[in-house]
Amino acid sequence: DSIPQEYADALSVFTDDNDPLPVEVIKEVIEEELLVQRGEQFDDVFEEFGEVPLGSASVAQVHHAVLTKKYGHREVAVKVQRPSIEDKLMGDVANLKQVAKVFRGVDLPVDYYAVFTELEEQIKDEFDFEAEAASMERMHNILTTDEKGAQRESPIVTPRSVPALVSKRVLVMDFLKGVPLSRASDMMKSKGIAPDGVEAKLFARKLLKSLTTAFGWSILESGFFHADAHPGNIFVLDDGRIGLIDFGQVKQVDRDYRETVAKVILALDERKSDDNDDDLHRIGNSTEGLDIELKDDAPAHGHAAIAMWLFDGSVETYPDGYDESEMSPNSPLKAMKDFPKDIVLLARSTVLVKGMAKRFGIRWSLSQEWAPIARRVLKSNSGHIVEGSSQGTKLLRLKSWGKQKATKIVNYLPGPIKKRVLSAVLRHQESSDAKRRTIST
Repeated sequence: DSIPQEYADALSVFTDDNDPLPVEVIKEVIEEELLVQRGEQFDDVFEEFGEVPLGSASVAQVHHAVLTKKYGHREVAVKVQRPSIEDKLMGDVANLKQVAKVFRGVDLPVDYYAVFTELEEQIKDEFDFEAEAASMERMHNILTTDEKGAQRESPIVTPRSVPALVSKRVLVMDFLKGVPLSRASDMMKSKGIAPDGVEAKLFARKLLKSLTTAFGWSILESGFFHADAHPGNIFVLDDGRIGLIDFGQVKQVDRDYRETVAKVILALDERKSDDNDDDLHRIGNSTEGLDIELKDDAPAHGHAAIAMWLFDGSVETYPDGYDESEMSPNSPLKAMKDFPKDIVLLARSTVLVKGMAKRFGIRWSLSQEWAPIARRVLKSNSGHIVEGSSQGTKLLRLKSWGKQKATKIVNYLPGPIKKRVLSAVLRHQESSDAKRRTIST
């Protein structure tokens, strides 16, 4: 929302569908990258290979395939980089940087030169699929293992690579059965789910909760997070779970930085109100640690307003006359001298979740949801990882099994009974959220 339309149009090539390459070209890249060096034929690896791509973006094209028995005989997604694309796209970003540099200092919502500089650094990794495979594995470990080494249930599904079938330009990975969030509304309509019905509202809460927890664990616990989440790579899976793909852009922040974010989260969560002066000073002091500098004429509580904009979508009235809208002349973003690079990709994650909540009509506070994680991170005085208990792992598996069984039972209920059960679940969730908001204030 903070990108002007001209910039958004220029950047759309990174997420929109592009004209697909002929499958013959795709197979040539696979043979050159994976097969020639090991003396294998195409049919030695792939029992089936979809002629029509699942998706065709600027950097790569993805096809569905089935591996041969030698490689596990399972469904996979095959991501293949477009020939000669690296030089072209890096040139496009460099041109955007130069245009943004000319307008530095002009009254724009954010410092776009800083945004495109960070994008330039991050996008370099998009052309190295071996690095992406390593990022996928690391994210899987972060989401399924806590700081003490105990197993936990991941809030989302992330694909894992097939290690023997990865090169710099080809990545073979798990196939996630579902549809991207950008097409989820059409899928719901085809199933007869009303946009304002109980099932849709429960799905919206599940989506927000899943993404919020995943981002909270990765950002606050490890400082390593997915830096390119958007409706095209967030998936609604056939079994109702939420998936996240495309780990070409990831971000790592250091321990001091993530602990500073945790302090900002707690200052927001523990405030008495949105206009309590002492609370605003505490929030502002914590936010200064994120290297955010204010303009000389910025109102006193600019740092606090920026923190609210980043992490709390439940704020109704901002301090000092600030406005939530990024494009407003009173936006907190206008108070910043520049846009720190580490904030750029962090904000992409938080603003994405906030924007979804707003679209669903749900008051959603990342700071409230992340507060327990932040407290745990700040209380931890050692980076030592100890082995988790097998008993905890067994309980986790039992809990996961129970949730799956309960979901299946509800889905098989007759329509009227199913609706009553889901309505009761929704009321319980809304009531719990209201109680939490009351306790926090």
